[in-house]
Amino acid sequence: MLAFDFMRRALLVGVLLAVLLPGVGAVMVLRRFSMIGDTLSHTSLAGVALGLLIGFNPVVGAVFACIISALMIELIRKKMPMYGDLALAVVLSAGVGLAGILSGLGSSPANFNSFLFGSIVAISNEELVFIITAGTLAMGIFLLFYREILSVSFDERTARLSGIPVGAVQLIFTLLTALAISIAARTVGALVVSSLMILPVACAMQLSKGFKATLIAGGCFGLLFTLAGLTISFYGGLRPGATVIMVGVITLIALLTAKSARVTYLRGCRQ
Repeated sequence: MLAFDFMRRALLVGVLLAVLLPGVGAVMVLRRFSMIGDTLSHTSLAGVALGLLIGFNPVVGAVFACIISALMIELIRKKMPMYGDLALAVVLSAGVGLAGILSGLGSSPANFNSFLFGSIVAISNEELVFIITAGTLAMGIFLLFYREILSVSFDERTARLSGIPVGAVQLIFTLLTALAISIAARTVGALVVSSLMILPVACAMQLSKGFKATLIAGGCFGLLFTLAGLTISFYGGLRPGATVIMVGVITLIALLTAKSARVTYLRGCRQ
């Protein structure tokens, strides 16, 4: 399959996202804010529909839609700090509703549908450059503010007392999440991109102890899911994004089953 240009582009983008998304997902799980992935991925569809409607790159539209949605989430959370989940529900509803209206006005439903489950093998050279540039920028931001993001995620009060600007760090991470999700919507698909952020982390948590070990293991699982999913989808004629996710689901089920069997075995030995 490496003889084809489109598969080489798909693997390049897939490897980048496989490392970036679980890293962001690990922090989301730590903050117990994993639903923000679903919210931003669905609202990215509004930017995609707008891009297709007025004739500019839908990936860029997804980026702008996710960033605006992220800012709205932070604004609502500040106005109603006791109801953080409400901010996600409001933005999700607005994004899906707007996407539905705009997609109905456009004349290219096939292109819009390709963003629902992704089309990583249909990435153009222009999109490849944009995704790699944005992905590298997101990775750089994550590494640059890694300690601050980690401190705020573990304990906001202690981080604030130690002089860390908690509000600014939370905003930076939310915008980072928006950037990561928006560029992944084109490749993995807006409906399943949050799964690629959470599934590798869930698998890593079955094997690793400590945040850093979970972060590294999550990246490794992300690579495994992406490479295996793309290979299976190429030779099986399946949708790449959905296949990557199903590889992750099957892996997680296998790990949970093995862990449960191990616990049962150890209990039997002690008795």
